[in-house]
Amino acid sequence: MLCLMATTMNAQDKAPCGPVPSSNQLRWQEMEMYAFIHYSLNTYTDQEWGFGNEDPQLFNPSDLDCRQWARVCKQAGMKGIIFTAKHHCGFCMWPSKYTDYSVKSSPWKEGKGDVVRELAEACREEGLEYAVYLSPWDRNHPEYGRPEYVTYFRNQLRELLTEYGDMFEVWFDGANGGDGWYGGANERRQIDKSYYGWPETFRMIRELQPKALIWSDAGGDRGDLRWVGTEAGFIGETNWSLVPLKGRMGFSILHYGDENGELWVPGETNTSIRPGWFYHKSEDSQVKSLSKLMDTYYKSVGRNSCLLLNFPIMPNGRIHPIDSLRGVAFKNMIDEVFKNDLAKDAKIKRLSSSAGKNGGGAVITFKKPATFNRFVVEEDIRYGQRVKKFSLEVDIDGNWIPLKDQLVENTDGLTTIGHRRIICFPTVTTKRLRFTILDAKCEPIIQRTSVYLAPEITNDTPNAGEKRSSNLHYFFSNPKQMMIDYEQPKIFTAFRYLPPQNTKEGVITHYSLWASSDWKEWKKIASGEFSNIVNNPIWQTITFPPTKAKILRLDAEQLAEGERMAVEDLEVEYELKE
Repeated sequence: MLCLMATTMNAQDKAPCGPVPSSNQLRWQEMEMYAFIHYSLNTYTDQEWGFGNEDPQLFNPSDLDCRQWARVCKQAGMKGIIFTAKHHCGFCMWPSKYTDYSVKSSPWKEGKGDVVRELAEACREEGLEYAVYLSPWDRNHPEYGRPEYVTYFRNQLRELLTEYGDMFEVWFDGANGGDGWYGGANERRQIDKSYYGWPETFRMIRELQPKALIWSDAGGDRGDLRWVGTEAGFIGETNWSLVPLKGRMGFSILHYGDENGELWVPGETNTSIRPGWFYHKSEDSQVKSLSKLMDTYYKSVGRNSCLLLNFPIMPNGRIHPIDSLRGVAFKNMIDEVFKNDLAKDAKIKRLSSSAGKNGGGAVITFKKPATFNRFVVEEDIRYGQRVKKFSLEVDIDGNWIPLKDQLVENTDGLTTIGHRRIICFPTVTTKRLRFTILDAKCEPIIQRTSVYLAPEITNDTPNAGEKRSSNLHYFFSNPKQMMIDYEQPKIFTAFRYLPPQNTKEGVITHYSLWASSDWKEWKKIASGEFSNIVNNPIWQTITFPPTKAKILRLDAEQLAEGERMAVEDLEVEYELKE
């Protein structure tokens, strides 16, 4: 727990300033961190997105234990769990009466099991909030894209909302439409997001679960929470909890909010403790390091957001020990950083404001020189989000020296506070710290200023994605085809591709991989889809049976945008014995 506020500054007028949060949104903001759990048939096919034709017989965990999930998440500091009740493949983790494509058709518990119920009960036992993710896209259902599917979707949602107790959130993914099995049609179906009729669905949720928040990437239909435009685990350093009333929200609105927005729709920062959302054994060595998790915390909870951190489930039905231990270390480090508020016993002098907006703040004078590297400030958001810009300065030999947030690049100041803002800077020692509000929409209402010394993280592990390939001899034979040529044949076992970062241009979404020893005879050794690669542009690994060849050819069957494939990095794995 963070320490109590060091100072409170009361505005003369506590009338709301612009949009304000609902009671549900206030309660959500106090949660700060909660967990995602991804588990489905993808766990058994080593995929991120199932195609919809996977066999339910694959689902047969040997040691499924939802109480282990709940205990791990609680020990990692999570206040609740959102569970993937149905992912894009359409397989239901509860025995829905509207389809046989569910756990009731699996050998697990002889078809009598219900993962949704077991986890809901486990959460209640551990004192955690519970919520569900229901994918609007269903690559299994034959009627997807037609009106009949919308009825099916709402019927399933009604089951989840009425049969498993109270929920704090309902989560709808933004991935909608594309390739699928669709009952054997094996085709591509494009939809407009208005197809789902979200206003009616939202009304049903509010009627059946009045305390639940709606997370939605539903185009112009606003939910209660917004995506932040990336799955990398950070939101903008400027982050307004406001969005426009109408219109589709582009990246700028998702990531930074809108200072003049008419609706209170705060950003929820979602990311996974591993590169992917579902469990892959190949990622056991790529669990986020403690320093990376803390960086994620500062750039989510510390930027007026809540953190939704994913823990994938192994094929045996449990969270991997590496993930569990890293999660516990994460919680312990948060507690260590914020256990001692150095401003608690300091003298606080409030700075007067000019015209009710500018120049307010406080000077914190410590009893003796204090050493610190973290500053925490909070607004009382019940009355709106007000502060637009502020500064931090320390007194060094009688001169006020500005502090900058070392986690922010190319900024001319510190912007927005909201529920909580955490500023990280190199360790300083001083007797005085000055916090000044430079600009605000209305008179600021600051309910907390605190100062901490965060310990250095030692014995850390490398972050995923830092490995880079050796020099490969590759060239493009055409805009959508890449060749990799070796002087001598090798026995290849895997191919890894890192897409370009921060752009959709040239990102390969569907591929085929070919091998040859003579440039004449080509053998297709792998093909498929890099699922979710646009939102989560991490290393993509293609594994295949050992194949002896001299040349590899990567064909881009589909690109996210553009006409020419683009590559950030490549790696090829082969056996040392040739």
